[in-house]
Amino acid sequence: MDGALLRVRGLRKSFPGVQALGGVDLEVRAGTVHGLVGENGAGKSTLLKVLAGVLRPDAGEVDFAGRPLPFGSPRACQALGIRVIHQEFSLVPGLSVAENILLDHLPAHGLLLDGRRLRTLARETLERLGVDLPLEEPVARLSVAEQQLVEIARALSARARLLVMDEPTAALSEREIEALFGIVRRLQAEGVAVLFVSHRLEEVLSLADPVTVMRDGRVVATLPGSQAEADRLIALMVGRQLGEMFPEGERRPGPVVLEAEGLESRGRFAGVDLRLQQGEVLALAGLVGSGRSSVARALFGLVPLTAGRIRIDGREVHIASPRDAMRLGIAYVPEDRHREGLVLNLSVRENVAHAALALGGRWGRVDVRRERAAAEAAIRELAIRTSSSEARVEGLSGGNQQKVVLAKWLGIRPRLLLLDEPTRGIDVGAKREIYRLIHRLASEGVAILLISSDLPELLGLADRLLVLREGRPMGLLRREEATHERVLRLAMGGAA
Repeated sequence: MDGALLRVRGLRKSFPGVQALGGVDLEVRAGTVHGLVGENGAGKSTLLKVLAGVLRPDAGEVDFAGRPLPFGSPRACQALGIRVIHQEFSLVPGLSVAENILLDHLPAHGLLLDGRRLRTLARETLERLGVDLPLEEPVARLSVAEQQLVEIARALSARARLLVMDEPTAALSEREIEALFGIVRRLQAEGVAVLFVSHRLEEVLSLADPVTVMRDGRVVATLPGSQAEADRLIALMVGRQLGEMFPEGERRPGPVVLEAEGLESRGRFAGVDLRLQQGEVLALAGLVGSGRSSVARALFGLVPLTAGRIRIDGREVHIASPRDAMRLGIAYVPEDRHREGLVLNLSVRENVAHAALALGGRWGRVDVRRERAAAEAAIRELAIRTSSSEARVEGLSGGNQQKVVLAKWLGIRPRLLLLDEPTRGIDVGAKREIYRLIHRLASEGVAILLISSDLPELLGLADRLLVLREGRPMGLLRREEATHERVLRLAMGGAA
């Protein structure tokens, strides 16, 4: 097809106190991978919800394949050939991998589900991704990365003319990303249009042509791939030059806060030793499935330990629950902010107050005035973009939601902060703000255990890196020793 498959003209959408889209124009052609970038709050998610039929715009027009898009009807948009892989999962936890992959068009034999056909189609779809998942396993038992693969497979199981991918690689390993990119390029060759939305600029630059930049609810530029460079995109996204991403300044570690010896959780990790001082950032590096998150969850009482000892400030402790951890001054920012970090239908104020309220055990005795003051202070300190402290968290962008999670835990003044993928799905400007916050907290004496799939992030922030592979430590590197190549060699089972 010559010409635009998707045409967006003058699209506007407002929510109370916020103009999400301020007149968006966009064209996406068949057989192209079209990049879409912008800070959280730039309007990308709202635009995608309009294209998916979830939201009705206040004004504007959208044509798809020469026909007006049926606003407010997800099923009708899908029937036209628009498939959206959302950043947050839309799977049914109790159903199997195969059932989730074919959820939109389950094969039937008469009035009954055709199980053999179901498994065959699901297996073929996974083979297109180049991955192998247990077809009968409930998706609730899968890791975040595996659930993301099921979400992608579900979208690919239907014939799509426009495939919208919102942060599809956020929880994938490098091998899985390469497999996904291969699929995207095959779809492109078949004439499918792909709208690729990602905060990982290196991925956008390697895959997309052209690239559209959004800022403050508007399209500020659409650049051909030959003119799209990271520095130029960043400047367009934030309206200014960011300078260095990682803050500089020497930190002076203090006394030892955490000592752990021989930590083991059967089936998850074993033989893990940790030593973390005040004002130090220790990173847990490794591929997806290496056991990094399980170690952090064990330190917070969410995963049972089957062996090992933990000492806080030199005193041996037993952590059997999150409340035990919180009483010791340990806070945990989980990798899945929607499921574990926030109560989405509550306000910013209520979410910020949640950890302190749980720790104090004052259920039913809420001091709203004090909560509001704390929330407003956090909004100022962390630059949370919200209409007020009473706004529901579900209406905030991903980056601002993550800041609310951080504010919640900073409210208990932690001595040890466990950060699991703290910038997952976060735009480049918000990343820089969180990096500065991590550096500031460490400078103030907080001990930080950092987990991230973004290796440059670990190299830029950590004082030391412990590399895990299949639940076992492979090597400990000081910052001056750590390079991308050395960390990857250890993560893959080689020698440093």
